[in-house]
Amino acid sequence: MRGALLLIGLIVITACTQSLCASDSCREEVARLREQEKLLKGQIQKQELLLHRLQLLNQPGNKEKTRVDQSLDTEHTDCSQIFTSGYKSSGLYRIKPNGSSSPVQVYCDMSEGGGWTVIQRRINGTETFNRSWAQYKDGFGDVNAEFWLGNDNLHYITAQGNYSLRINLEDFDGNQRYAEYKNFNVADEKDHYRLSFGAYIGTAGDALSGSYQTGVSGWASHQDIKFSTYDQDNDNYKGNCAEEDTGGWWFNKCHSAHLNGRYYPSGHYSASTDDGVVWYTWRGWWYSLKTSIMKLRPIDFKIDAIDDPNRVQH
Repeated sequence: MRGALLLIGLIVITACTQSLCASDSCREEVARLREQEKLLKGQIQKQELLLHRLQLLNQPGNKEKTRVDQSLDTEHTDCSQIFTSGYKSSGLYRIKPNGSSSPVQVYCDMSEGGGWTVIQRRINGTETFNRSWAQYKDGFGDVNAEFWLGNDNLHYITAQGNYSLRINLEDFDGNQRYAEYKNFNVADEKDHYRLSFGAYIGTAGDALSGSYQTGVSGWASHQDIKFSTYDQDNDNYKGNCAEEDTGGWWFNKCHSAHLNGRYYPSGHYSASTDDGVVWYTWRGWWYSLKTSIMKLRPIDFKIDAIDDPNRVQH
């Protein structure tokens, strides 16, 4: 449509020019059409640039398919906005959450309805998660492989609104489960990145709230618990849970869920403490999971019918 208008404008301009613009009205019309031509050319160039980016995203094997032009850094505060803007391929993008001083590279998971900002991934044990407070604050690892996005970033993202946390888990037999929590929130560093979360749904069991068994929530719940690392002990235990269980986490006395523990490449393990990648309500304390992926998305995110994995086909 815009191309057609541009063509019409060019024809009118040419006609007026050929008639030597005998009248003032013709000269005014030529000037107006030239301004319109300039505007339409700019709009067409923007559309062509967007089309080019979308084509890159859809090219299999293209190393650039997961990158968004850095001019978009300040336009998106999480992966849900990137998805809504038309980028439907999972991969690396840059976002700038409210409160953050600079853009951050993230992995956007565009499966399961799309728009998920991945904050943690464990897949093969290549990255150690027994890190210091400063490292957990800033984040570490390879965002395309194993990583922790950083507690500051978790705070910036979840402070923007109401977010759901989805945790995808897999054992070494290929079985998969998930846990999802509404209203997931991480406080700022002054409050030691205190954790809060809402209602649970899923198939892995509610290990975070400690409500799986009567009388255990006093030590097993991770609700309203501060973050701890081996060099900053904020748990409710007489010892140091992060040091004993070799990873930073929201420890109580100590845990019924600990997804940043030591990676054991065989599942079942024995150690002085239950320091594996643990989700007690599924595989217990003495089974270390193969895969853990934690990701965030706004609760009010609207899934298009074509993208809804649960939609009924007619």
